[in-house]
Amino acid sequence: MAEVYTIICGHVNCYIVVENENAILIDTGLKKYRETILKKCRELNVKLIVLTHGHIDHCQNTAYLAKILNIPIAMSEKDLNLIPDNKMQPLFAKSLLGKIVLLASLSSMENDHLEVFEPSVFLNGGDTLSEYGVNAKIVELTGHTEGSIGIEVDGNKLFVGDALMNMLYPTVSLIYGNEQSTRESAHYISEAGDKTIYFGHGMPKKNRKWIK
Repeated sequence: MAEVYTIICGHVNCYIVVENENAILIDTGLKKYRETILKKCRELNVKLIVLTHGHIDHCQNTAYLAKILNIPIAMSEKDLNLIPDNKMQPLFAKSLLGKIVLLASLSSMENDHLEVFEPSVFLNGGDTLSEYGVNAKIVELTGHTEGSIGIEVDGNKLFVGDALMNMLYPTVSLIYGNEQSTRESAHYISEAGDKTIYFGHGMPKKNRKWIK
């Protein structure tokens, strides 16, 4: 069974999933935490960077880590347009907290620098990461962005990126590009059974019904 190491990077989480002598890094966080993440990646023999989506708070260190560690980057091709410009996919929010999160996200997209990188692995739903020594399967969790993905590990752990959030409370994503797709992804997670949910923002929780 795989072990999960959580690296808390302010309000964002990165995860290293380790199985035997192999490991993958899920998301890369913000620049100020890059040396902490790099140290842990070296300790745990990370062989692949997997991005749940292309927003800057989840991938600002991607180019840096990939270059230093000489490892490939994997993500959905549908989020490629976010790499040069995070504003290429508009975002929306309904709740008060969502609107606050949206304002903070737009400010980061406008003011923080994302070094351009080129993924060499494009992931689709149903793909596995067995080539990298980890028992993981990719699931499509679109809605927050067009190319948002989740990573299911060992059948009982699901890394959902921002398809769900647990900032002040666990909920369906507070901001989204497509509300209907976001709800469909939350429904998929709800039906995924007994799993631990690892959020891009907030502490892990047991899976539950996310759509009433």
